[in-house]
Amino acid sequence: MGKQGVVNIEREADLSGSTHDKGVLILSGYLGRTFAQHYPLSLSISITFEQSYFGIDGDSASSTELYAILSSLADLPIKQGIAVTGSVNQKGKIQAIGDVNQKVEGFFEVCKEKGMNGQQGVMIPSANTQNLMLKKEVIDAVKQKKFRIYRVSSVEEGIEILTGVPAGKPNKKGIYPAGTVYGAVQKKLKYYLERSQKIKKEFEDEKD
Repeated sequence: MGKQGVVNIEREADLSGSTHDKGVLILSGYLGRTFAQHYPLSLSISITFEQSYFGIDGDSASSTELYAILSSLADLPIKQGIAVTGSVNQKGKIQAIGDVNQKVEGFFEVCKEKGMNGQQGVMIPSANTQNLMLKKEVIDAVKQKKFRIYRVSSVEEGIEILTGVPAGKPNKKGIYPAGTVYGAVQKKLKYYLERSQKIKKEFEDEKD
């Protein structure tokens, strides 16, 4: 619980560039647009690249950071065999990134080194599909279903692939159904708000 919103630890430590900072700020816009239409957000989120002590820039990881936030709020684990890349806008649309071939092939090499299990793959923006020019080894692995390439155009598509749970669509009152990722997120956010209000009231009563 809290009021700080999304805190970019890289920025606080002077380790991030302006493009990365902008990408993190966009996450706040998406969370507000999706979950704060009927009551205010009351939460504090800290984001960082653990054990990274050098400068970082770019927004290619912004969708990844958003998936991590949604996973944490919904208490739903994410499949660790899927690497994710993609920029995201405030409406949750996944945007194209650079060096898509290098990113796919790089993770493929990691999987090959660690051992292929048929559940590994890379999630890329749909807009980057036309840019794929992968080496034959990767293409053959995809054909043999040893490695997968997922194309997504929205955060909702991505979180469903990563969790195996439907993202959920709101009803006319803006309520997401139970049994969905966004339903679980909304429930947690409502709890945070109600708990914060209760604590505030208890504090004010003690002062009186």
